[in-house]
Amino acid sequence: MTGTDWAGWQQSWDRQQEWYMPDREERFRVMLDMVEALVGPKPRVLDLACGTGSITDRLLKRFPEATATGVDLDPALLAIAEGYFAGDERVTFVTADLKDPAWAARLPHDSYDAVLTATALHWLHSEPLTALYGQVAGLVRDGGVFMNADHMIDEATPRINAAERARRHAVMDRARTGGALDWAEWWALAAADPVLAGPTARRFEIYGEHADGDTPSPRWHAETLRTAGFGEARAVWASPSDTLLLAVK
Repeated sequence: MTGTDWAGWQQSWDRQQEWYMPDREERFRVMLDMVEALVGPKPRVLDLACGTGSITDRLLKRFPEATATGVDLDPALLAIAEGYFAGDERVTFVTADLKDPAWAARLPHDSYDAVLTATALHWLHSEPLTALYGQVAGLVRDGGVFMNADHMIDEATPRINAAERARRHAVMDRARTGGALDWAEWWALAAADPVLAGPTARRFEIYGEHADGDTPSPRWHAETLRTAGFGEARAVWASPSDTLLLAVK
């Protein structure tokens, strides 16, 4: 693999993420099912904290007439996304910090049919996430949708949480024997690549090693989104550890 094999890097990222979330494709399928059900097969989509563009990739394969704006701050993942989607006029990428109150001003559109995100906003603490939800509500058109698939932990069920985590990690340990890369190993490969080495170094200067955000419950997300201006919000898919929360404007 080289730094110019963008499809290879995209696939490698997906495999690394699937080690942590074997049901990742299922959440994406339900996400796009609900996009189609609520806003149709030609949506204008904001891929929020887009990373390598995993959501956008699946969106455009399923809905060829869709368009997408990907926004992220990670220079390495954005480099992969921009390389992978190079020449596709349906896709635009924007570099912006979601903690910056003015980040939405960088977007090419004032409103979107759908704002979608997955396994990203747990990097934020509850206060900036609340502020972000307010901004997202301003970007979603009336009748449009916001969906967030992420780690959402119900602290009222500690025994269930502990059992689920123990089982999940046991499965992950077994998968390691099959050669699955973890987060640190994947980033080590990126740092060793001549094209991605610079963006990877900048990425760790921005973010550090790990997320230090919060993982509030699905109920918290739903209530916060309704307060932000969405008319309805609830879970539409869940695994033992993660939830896909859907809000309709």
